[in-house]
Amino acid sequence: MHTPSPAHPTPGQWFPTAGQRWVLALTSLGSFMVILDMLVVATALTAIQRDLHASMADLEWTVSAYTLSFAVLLMTGAALGDRFGRRRVFACGLALFSLSSAGCALAPDAAALIAARAVQGAGAAAVIPVALGLLNAAFPPERRGWALGVYGSVTGLAALLGPVLGGALTQGLAWQWIFWVNVPLGLCAIPFVLRRITEGFGQGTAVDLPGLLLFTLAAVGLVWGLVRSGTAGWGSAEVIGTLAAGTVLAVCFVRWQSRARTPMLPLRLFRSRSFSAGNAVILLLNASMTGAVFFMTQYQQVALLHGPLGAGLRMLPWGVAPFLIAPRAGALADRVGERPLITAGLALQVVGMAGVAALATAHASYLELVFPMVVGGIGFSLAIPAVTKAVVSTSAPADIGKASGAYSTTRQLGGAFGVALPAAAFSAAGSYASPAAFSDGFRAAMAVTAGLALIGVAAAFLLPDRRPQDSEARDPRVSTSSDSVIDGSRGDAIDSPVGTNPRRR
Repeated sequence: MHTPSPAHPTPGQWFPTAGQRWVLALTSLGSFMVILDMLVVATALTAIQRDLHASMADLEWTVSAYTLSFAVLLMTGAALGDRFGRRRVFACGLALFSLSSAGCALAPDAAALIAARAVQGAGAAAVIPVALGLLNAAFPPERRGWALGVYGSVTGLAALLGPVLGGALTQGLAWQWIFWVNVPLGLCAIPFVLRRITEGFGQGTAVDLPGLLLFTLAAVGLVWGLVRSGTAGWGSAEVIGTLAAGTVLAVCFVRWQSRARTPMLPLRLFRSRSFSAGNAVILLLNASMTGAVFFMTQYQQVALLHGPLGAGLRMLPWGVAPFLIAPRAGALADRVGERPLITAGLALQVVGMAGVAALATAHASYLELVFPMVVGGIGFSLAIPAVTKAVVSTSAPADIGKASGAYSTTRQLGGAFGVALPAAAFSAAGSYASPAAFSDGFRAAMAVTAGLALIGVAAAFLLPDRRPQDSEARDPRVSTSSDSVIDGSRGDAIDSPVGTNPRRR
């Protein structure tokens, strides 16, 4: 019996081109490295504290320096990709990330480690938005959901392996190895990026330097205040001052963007309900999941008295679901639209987080917690590919880089927000004094993560109920060639930066 192949597809079947496969593989690898380093550190903090004689504040900034620089420089990375070429910036981001990972492993003290983590976050900020821009430009609109699903499954694998790998390397070798693993991966990928991906640029010929400065300072103020709120307190002059300064600078950024000739973030993007509501959804979705993961890892160790590797292994129910479900969810979004999957996914996350909050005690059985963790993981897996598609792939091809950067920035800011609010609830209800006291605070924190997901459900209903067949009926000129995609707002065919094979799909 004849088996179809990419070289001899049967009618109605579609296979990615060689260029598309390379783009998907290399952008997925970049995402894998970045997401892995967001999670792999958690189970190594005790060993880092012992070896480097680090204080609790040093340990906090070991985590926060990466998140902070990542969040505030994402839009800069997107703008540089549009200006100087996405392939070039992606390769530079991989190089910076890999070399700073070596700097983390070689750090002689806590200060050097924190500085290297900040540089590592800058490299991540150059990788993620440009990766999404390359990926969305390489695939036509009707296939982006599938591609984003595969990309999401690799990201899910990083989330799955992060805590486990961190615990295993720390116990079996040394904490430095959680950083050494990045170096060969990133450096070996760079030649393939430069040879296998065609260069692409975004709209505009100049970098909006005043916009970059205003946005970076605004994001630093807001993220700094959120990160420091758990330690300094919401009422402290430091937190109030930085949040106020960040807010004022954010207003100045918006005013500047409305007047700039080549704005970093075109305000016209927010006229799209998909873009505006989708960014609100990803803020709340990632806030809910980040806060839950942050506290669950500690709950396993402080309240249930498991070691680093044991705690990492017990996080697998959350990691398995994105890895298994994300590819199918992305393809399903191509067929049924994004809003049904996003609302259903967020509703499942509410159920999962609320279930953990109700069941967690100092003497809880792990088996009791598995089911709500799986439910929450399934919800996250259904929603992520769909909301990514709703926000990014509905933008004009020339705006994909800026839309990707805004989306990724919002997602990372959601992560900082998702630690700060549950931490305030934890401090009000519990402490680290005993397993019982930690469990009390943990339940309060998980209730907050459930509330964030519930608000996300409401935001999801603001998304347009857009079915794929409806968009095709409105614009019969939609191209399915590998060389161009259609700007739905103008109907213009715009060359894709990837792919040279003109065969029909």
